[in-house]
Amino acid sequence: MCDAPGLVQFLNTVGEMAQGKDVPSILPMWKREVMNSRDPPRITCTHHEYEEMIDYSDPSSAATATMVEQSFYFGPKEMKALKKHLPLHLSACSTFDLMTSCLWKCRTAALELHPKQVVRVSCLVNARGKGNNLHLPLGYYGNTFAYPAAVSEVKQLCESPLGYAVELVMKAKAEVNEEYMRSVADLMVLRGRPPYTSMGNFLVSDNRHTGFGEVNLG
Repeated sequence: MCDAPGLVQFLNTVGEMAQGKDVPSILPMWKREVMNSRDPPRITCTHHEYEEMIDYSDPSSAATATMVEQSFYFGPKEMKALKKHLPLHLSACSTFDLMTSCLWKCRTAALELHPKQVVRVSCLVNARGKGNNLHLPLGYYGNTFAYPAAVSEVKQLCESPLGYAVELVMKAKAEVNEEYMRSVADLMVLRGRPPYTSMGNFLVSDNRHTGFGEVNLG
């Protein structure tokens, strides 16, 4: 129904109504046709997030594996330490790219997967904004995000420096533009709305700047 910015817009509207407004400051717009597939549909980009892959894993070991949930804190000190592992040309990478790459690399090593297993990390990238030329109307709250995936074999990911993973993540995210979004819509039509690949896929989303903390419900 909506992505994170769309949900924040909806919650802000609820907050305005709770505080006595008769009309929201930003009127909701449906306009779902702006994200329709093209005629004829055509896949023009590579979409690793929907590719089938060979499973090299041992079913018996997967059945007995114990997954543990754990929270980690990454502050300025930790981020500074991580950046020391990057080459100079990647020193200006974003906090999200650095953390995501580090977690992807460490998670893959911890799972002890087959060296030839292909793994990926999918970053939710929102395509809102003037730079992507989607011409979304003000108040549009529908989904405008994609799951671009960085892909690597386990052996290369685990044995390469951290900068290898960072470059893959940055490249995958940079692929999202208007053409990429149109290509995703066309893929949904041509391939019958396939689910994104879950096997060996680490899905990451950054909700720090969506505005949930500023929602005022009165």
